[in-house]
Amino acid sequence: MQEYIEEHLGENITIGDLARCSLYSPWYSYRIFVRLLQMTPAAYIRKLRLSRSALRLRDDKVKILTVALDAGYESVDGYQRAFKREFGCNPYEYAVSPRPIYLFQPYGVKYKQHRKDGATMGEVKHVFIREVEKPERKAIIKRGKKAKGYWEYCEEVGCDVWGLLRSMKSISGEPVCLFLPPKYMVPGTSEYVQGVEVPMDYAGEIPAGFDVIELPACSYLMFQGEPFAEADYVEAIQQLSGAIERYHPEAAGYRWDTENPRIQLEPIGSRGYIELHAVRKI
Repeated sequence: MQEYIEEHLGENITIGDLARCSLYSPWYSYRIFVRLLQMTPAAYIRKLRLSRSALRLRDDKVKILTVALDAGYESVDGYQRAFKREFGCNPYEYAVSPRPIYLFQPYGVKYKQHRKDGATMGEVKHVFIREVEKPERKAIIKRGKKAKGYWEYCEEVGCDVWGLLRSMKSISGEPVCLFLPPKYMVPGTSEYVQGVEVPMDYAGEIPAGFDVIELPACSYLMFQGEPFAEADYVEAIQQLSGAIERYHPEAAGYRWDTENPRIQLEPIGSRGYIELHAVRKI
């Protein structure tokens, strides 16, 4: 049902549509949706449409009326009321001066049923490597407590942080997960953090509970695995991590730079899993 909603988000979606794609009765489709996602299909669709519309307002020069109609609202007034209830601000104000808001993150039920700890997969066939130059920049980060990876971080901080970070414009085009060297850590906080990279002259709003660190210009090697089935994201991460452990940067004239953060991007099956490791020329 989640996949059907994603594919038909711009259309009128009924419980009958969800029932047909799930092969359950309308009553049971509704019931199982609410039980697994803790919200009704209508609320899920509304939150997803509003979040997508917010990104359009942030990134495109588009009329509020156009965005409202595309989001399924019959009038600007109805859209404005829904937008303000969801994000606490008027859509026009947000379009003129975007600020961090908590976008809805539609995590797939089939991916969160189990963590697949200890899962294994055959060795990755291809790893694509390229050099990336990162400029001097700031990173707006949310620290955890002891987390050294994603699952611990979610348990300490929650998973809603990613939705907030997605609402903020990043110089890299998307939020990042950072594994911080000791010099960027604060006593009693985690090595693993999530954040967004912004220019050094960033003067926008800093969300409550977030810190700002300054990162120097740095060279990275970007490692990208093959595309993978979304349900196999844990194995895809393990595959690439193993390949990186076996990689010797000296062959390319580099050595690992442990003074700069390791960067992890969101695992997206269509592009493959990606990590960036800081390096210095030998």
